[in-house]
Amino acid sequence: MALGSSRRGSIPAHQAGALGGGRRRPRAHPVGAMTRPLTRALLVGFIAAGVLAALAASANAQVRSDAVTAWNENAGEAMTGPMCLSPTNDPIHESRIYAVMHVAIHDALNAIDRRSRPYALATQRELPGASPDAAVAAAARDVLVTLLEQLPGNFKAGCAAGVASVEADYAAALAAIPDGTAKDQGVYLGRAAAAVILAIRAGDGADDIPLTDPSYPQGTRPGVWRFTPGFPFAFLPRWGEVTPFVLRDSSQFRPGPPYAVTGRRYAADFNEVKDLGGNGLPGGTPSARTAEQTEIARFWVETSPLQWNRIARTVSADRGLDLWENARLFGLLNIALADGYIGTFETKYHYNYWRPVTAIRAADTDGNPKTSADPTWTPLVPTPPIPDYDSGHSVEGGVAAQVLTRFFGTDRISFETCSLTLLPGSACGDGSPVLRSYTSFSQAREENGVSRILVGFHFRKAVEEGIKHGRKIGNLAVNRFLRPMH
Repeated sequence: MALGSSRRGSIPAHQAGALGGGRRRPRAHPVGAMTRPLTRALLVGFIAAGVLAALAASANAQVRSDAVTAWNENAGEAMTGPMCLSPTNDPIHESRIYAVMHVAIHDALNAIDRRSRPYALATQRELPGASPDAAVAAAARDVLVTLLEQLPGNFKAGCAAGVASVEADYAAALAAIPDGTAKDQGVYLGRAAAAVILAIRAGDGADDIPLTDPSYPQGTRPGVWRFTPGFPFAFLPRWGEVTPFVLRDSSQFRPGPPYAVTGRRYAADFNEVKDLGGNGLPGGTPSARTAEQTEIARFWVETSPLQWNRIARTVSADRGLDLWENARLFGLLNIALADGYIGTFETKYHYNYWRPVTAIRAADTDGNPKTSADPTWTPLVPTPPIPDYDSGHSVEGGVAAQVLTRFFGTDRISFETCSLTLLPGSACGDGSPVLRSYTSFSQAREENGVSRILVGFHFRKAVEEGIKHGRKIGNLAVNRFLRPMH
């Protein structure tokens, strides 16, 4: 079930959609109290085998600076495919997989040399002789294979090729490491870290939530969400019930309500997306978008976890981060991105606000004299089967840009990136892929947000509040988790 389809510069904000629900407000697990017994049980085998003895060789001599980013890229490739999660089908489960994997990687490395506070694997002693590469590979492999094989609906079968690619990547990674105690220690630590976080997340509620709900109550009054054209169901309406990674509960930063449909500000947002978000096809819905704006709209249709992890890899390589720095960066980024979806889904299904495609087609019922109906209005890309407010894609952009800014200590970092949802010939991996360039994380964040207006998915209010929502989540993650030891 695809929820979307698919040069440089950005556009002004005034020229301008996304996934995002739940009712119960779960609290995050206190990871330290829950994991100590399991951690001790997993490590007792190491102690009994005598593998706690430090090797003479320094762990730093074994580090490949790209081991964490390599597995980040491996994960993206494993989850990308026509029937798998990326680049458009299901960023929600995708974000959870990235988060669990990078927590395991972070904690495995910090059990070798503790440079930042672990999220779950609270070991009493470090294993300085263990192979970092083996630890990273084992942690990533165990999480990826486990969670890909637990995916709901048709995604499990659709991602079977991804499981095979992970196993091949793992075999290649281990084959490159000399056999011996260091390798064995690394594998043990990686598997231990994976087991701990997998055990914690097994109780987070994600596995109990139906992927789609065709019986979800639809609204009939103006402004109330109803199924979007082509999708006779609500997508993951209870995802807001999933236990967060960093939030106190899923509603912690829920924004205030969207605009009333009878107001002036609603009309302005309505007319903006109506003018810009149409498909622009001959005989279809006219659009005032420029060619570059259409490129922007398609560029950011790609799932947020896939795109923002690609951006993070690019900046990491440019800045020359080491293995431990990458472990902390990608850990923070992905636990915050995962909570971005949990928070936005709680918000979406709390307010149940209608999408532009519904609002424009039914504008003759909204009681607003400044709006007019177009019963055949069609967006550039089919609208996802989730309420409008707030924009989940914008939340994710707010999360990612804030985490990256806080981690690097500045917003003003230049980078360029590609996308898998541009038209054939222009996408990542094509002969001449389009590379969009940015001079700051916030510039990319704003363009990502406005793309949801240009593609016809969201009202501006949903975009602006989504970015604010995401920034708060990003700040919380950096302030409270994976803190440096010194």
